[in-house]
Amino acid sequence: MEDKITIIEGPPPTFEAVNDGWALGLNESNLLTNVALTRLRTFNGQGLLERCHRAWRHQSTIHLEYRGVDGLQSQAPILAARTVEVDDGQVLLLWVRQEIDEEQLEAGLGDDDEEDDDLPGDLGL
Repeated sequence: MEDKITIIEGPPPTFEAVNDGWALGLNESNLLTNVALTRLRTFNGQGLLERCHRAWRHQSTIHLEYRGVDGLQSQAPILAARTVEVDDGQVLLLWVRQEIDEEQLEAGLGDDDEEDDDLPGDLGL
């Protein structure tokens, strides 16, 4: 069984951060990860969706395989999938898990510290 969906042409996918409660509930992992959404044009959305469902029925993981902006091959586990019809054809919506690297984590921690300084009632002790 194929355990991946591969993007074979076109630019690298764009990933949008997800803040929906149902999608965040999919992110059960012992790693620090984010849930992200990507939209991909396809000619066989239903077939790709069925591939995901088949993997999940067998309690297996299916990955999105793509080339990153740096040109290197990357993979992201697919957590949920849906296909929709648009004027130009079919679009496959994929919710994927992306690991948070240390640089992102450190950048996020620094931002929180700065915000804490501006809290009302902060005595600066």
